[in-house]
Amino acid sequence: MADSIEYLVYPADPAGHYFDVTLKIAVPATQGQVLALPAWIPGSYMVRDFARNLVLIHATSDGMPVELQKLDKQTWRAAPVSSALTLAYRVYAWDLSVRAAHLDQNRGYFNGPSVFLRVVGKEDQPSAVTLLRPAAGCGANWRVATTLSPWSTDQDGFGRYLAPDYETLIDHPVEMSDWTEIEFSVAGVPHAMVITGRHSCDAVRLSRDLARVCAQHVELFGGGLPLTRYLFLTLAVGDGYGGLEHRDCCSLLCTREDLPSTDMDQPSEGYRRFLGLCSHEYFHLWNVKRIQPARLIGADLTREVHTTLLWAFEGITSYYDDLALVRSGCIDRQAYLELLAQTISRVMRGPGRLKQSIADSSFDAWTKYYKQDENAPNAIVSYYAKGSLAAFGLDMHLRECSADRVNLDDLMRELWRRHGETGVGVPEDGFQALAGELVGADLGDFFAQAVYGTADFPLADWLARVGVGMRLRPATKPDDPGGFCEHPDAKPAPVRRVLGARFRAAGELVELTQVFEGGAAHAAGLSAGDRLVALDGLQVQAETLPQRIARAIGPAPLRVHALRRDELLTFDLTPQPAPDDTCDLWFIEEQVLTPLQRARRRAWLGAGA
Repeated sequence: MADSIEYLVYPADPAGHYFDVTLKIAVPATQGQVLALPAWIPGSYMVRDFARNLVLIHATSDGMPVELQKLDKQTWRAAPVSSALTLAYRVYAWDLSVRAAHLDQNRGYFNGPSVFLRVVGKEDQPSAVTLLRPAAGCGANWRVATTLSPWSTDQDGFGRYLAPDYETLIDHPVEMSDWTEIEFSVAGVPHAMVITGRHSCDAVRLSRDLARVCAQHVELFGGGLPLTRYLFLTLAVGDGYGGLEHRDCCSLLCTREDLPSTDMDQPSEGYRRFLGLCSHEYFHLWNVKRIQPARLIGADLTREVHTTLLWAFEGITSYYDDLALVRSGCIDRQAYLELLAQTISRVMRGPGRLKQSIADSSFDAWTKYYKQDENAPNAIVSYYAKGSLAAFGLDMHLRECSADRVNLDDLMRELWRRHGETGVGVPEDGFQALAGELVGADLGDFFAQAVYGTADFPLADWLARVGVGMRLRPATKPDDPGGFCEHPDAKPAPVRRVLGARFRAAGELVELTQVFEGGAAHAAGLSAGDRLVALDGLQVQAETLPQRIARAIGPAPLRVHALRRDELLTFDLTPQPAPDDTCDLWFIEEQVLTPLQRARRRAWLGAGA
């Protein structure tokens, strides 16, 4: 190709965590070629400044040095040349996440935005990528896993790959390691999961369950898949969790104990979490990667791009990720209610839910949700968690308004038909307008409350429509997440008294990490960062602090000694009763349900339940 763009990626120094990248531009811009590295990666809405990891960069043409002028933190201009331009640069790769790049003696991994300089003005041109093996003595058993289109590769996947444009190039992460593979098929399309890291996974169970979950999503969107292959890239570690979606694959980070074991009877809590993560990222294959907010189509990756719709693209996805587990039969309906109750508890425990709407949370994701500090619980709400509850409410509202003719499944299918299959972005009012069109009613009041408002949702009413009972109660212990309640009429546990703060052990002291507005610690004047030394003259320890607070039932306040920076301060703390922020859910008995409630519950949970 005369006007070619060629990248070469070499794991040059695994011990030092360096990829060496060579970029050859056959026909650079006559006025001087501009090159830039993205500041963020699609799907993760925070400026990460990937260019900070470029530690060396230089340019040549016909073997002679070419001057590079740095224009800003992530942009360079090469001096004009009359022949091909070559850039050579080194990328530091030590980010063990799903968003950037990581390299050591055991594994190489990268996302395109962190390693591929953009050739400005040539973004629509095809490019080629050559992946090289690491130096001798490392990576002898490595193979490549990626959904990039292979052109000329060896049996282990090293070699040349092609991409039709820059946007496609950076949407296919690359894994190089000694991975294991699990294969299955969905709707006639090959699927695979490659797992890197030590593990003892029950491959038979995982492939069976993944196939069922994926098939559930495929069925929801009409039975077909808009791709020819799908790949789950999974890194199993001692402690980790995360995922990032791409058009034809996803990257996952999990704790190795979350993978299923051969002696597992019912799905463990960790395995349910992992299946939910897989389900979430797979649903993004439609919702985010093809049904897209109009503002994010062709987004400028050098700066923040704001939309109020992340509640829909992430919240609706979060609603369906666990719902697909019960609809597919991977978990039972009791386990699903447990997961739903835990989500409700998480939302109710954040005072910020009463200050920030999920639309505002979406818009401010760049500076608030992705940059949380010690005051985050008091100031913001998760567009994932509360967004999933809004999605549930929208599902119930659509059923109610249409006499059960329309539900959220229908809305998602119509979004796919109008936006996913056409590539037309969803406008900021698109979800509301289309939902109203489908039911033939103005849904302004619902959206004003659920999406643009900050009041608590009428969750008990929404749940009753599908025959589910709900109550909010005080937590019975610090790690009480709420869940399924078998005996809702049982006598409640005595109300505990609580500190109203999160904390952690800090050597011999206890450090407050977050103080909740209106709680006992806040009222006493304690702040995040304070290190508790003693409570009523006795040393404080993290493991016994909740019990000591709970036993403080007298009228007199507790005397607290704490270090703030290097000053010893004294506070009077009056523990407060634990708030009603823990959710229990249960199924209302069939015999007391109306026929409509019974039918809705069956339709909601699906045949798998």
